[in-house]
Amino acid sequence: MDYIKLIPSLIPEDAEEMAVYYDNCGADELFYRAGLTAGGQDEDIKIIKKVYRACDLPLNVLAPVSRFEDIKKLVYAGAKRVFVEVDPAGSLEAVSEASGRFGPDRLYRFIDFASLQDQTKEAVLKLAEEALAIQGFGGIVLSGDGTDYAYCMAADYLKVQLEGPVLLTAAVSDPAVVGDLARSSLADGILLMDSRTFDAMEMKQVLKKMGLSVNSFQSSMSFEEFKLNSDGMIPCITQDYRTGQVLMLAYMTKESFNKTVETGKMTYYSRSRQELWTKGDTSGHYQYVKSLTIDCDQDTLLAKVAQVGAACHTGNKTCFFTHLLEKEYNSHNPLEVFEQVFSTIQDRKDHPKEGSYTNYLFDKGIDKILKKCGEEATEIVIAAKNPDSDELKYEICDFLYHMMVLMAERDLTWKEITDELAERH
Repeated sequence: MDYIKLIPSLIPEDAEEMAVYYDNCGADELFYRAGLTAGGQDEDIKIIKKVYRACDLPLNVLAPVSRFEDIKKLVYAGAKRVFVEVDPAGSLEAVSEASGRFGPDRLYRFIDFASLQDQTKEAVLKLAEEALAIQGFGGIVLSGDGTDYAYCMAADYLKVQLEGPVLLTAAVSDPAVVGDLARSSLADGILLMDSRTFDAMEMKQVLKKMGLSVNSFQSSMSFEEFKLNSDGMIPCITQDYRTGQVLMLAYMTKESFNKTVETGKMTYYSRSRQELWTKGDTSGHYQYVKSLTIDCDQDTLLAKVAQVGAACHTGNKTCFFTHLLEKEYNSHNPLEVFEQVFSTIQDRKDHPKEGSYTNYLFDKGIDKILKKCGEEATEIVIAAKNPDSDELKYEICDFLYHMMVLMAERDLTWKEITDELAERH
């Protein structure tokens, strides 16, 4: 590991909102402890799905496991890794099966240092070696008091002796304390178990000043290499990173560019006010950087951002909302069409409408939906034997519609489908 990972923890009641916040402000991964909700595993699965759909960060889940099915449900819900406390009957067999199915890198052995009777480095190492070699784990999580000397020594001993990654937990969010722990440890990452939220990018700047390597933005070119306008500035076009929609155009000075890179929030120079301007400081509509690129002439920047709220001061999503002229053309984006149709289907499920065929299917239930999917699939096969492909087109559309009804019924989204396809590709 070339840098120390910051992995904040989520609390069940605010997990989705916290995940989006940490995704925007520079966290490396996320951590969720299952088994704390009144709704049990079903409630945890719902929360994990919401977090997975809401943000792009890998999610680590600590959960009680006794069967392979327990691990499979967590992985299918969106957990990048499952942390397992081994001891319950059957858990080792479940881990072994899951390791063979999903790969050992998806499973980490969770060791609670405080609960160990023998806290010597050798005892901890024996547990870790058994986990990595015999039980099918790909890494170790050592949980304990981050200020405990024996705990830190055990963690470093693990890192030196083992080939797999080692993570620490610490019930802190103070950058100075986190920095001291990171500086005195060889661990690959720190799970911050403190429920208080913090700005991960700000913490990383503190850690960088302490000489620690962190995963933060660093421009491949200096501002001096850009071709500037007569005012010593460079224009920046800002896009929504998911939709590609152009949101606005503004200008950057060297100071605003460097602040953007440092904070991960788009910061421009206001020519009217003659001052730096971090988008969102007044409105709360921050723009969190996903990428910055420069054009071939090196005189214009393109920023792809996660936009909070509206980009325009008028309240519009984009500043480019006034049409001057337009020629009729086909602007259909395939994925956007799928998302729009699915959104309508999901809305019918959430807000039933009288006379709606979609609601008729939901009311009839899963068997009716499956029957329609089967019928439409058969129609595709029949149409495919016809030399006229128009009929096939219509049947595929009918099938896709009913398939999306099935997706909504079983709580699947296009994000999960496309992510799975991308991973296979």
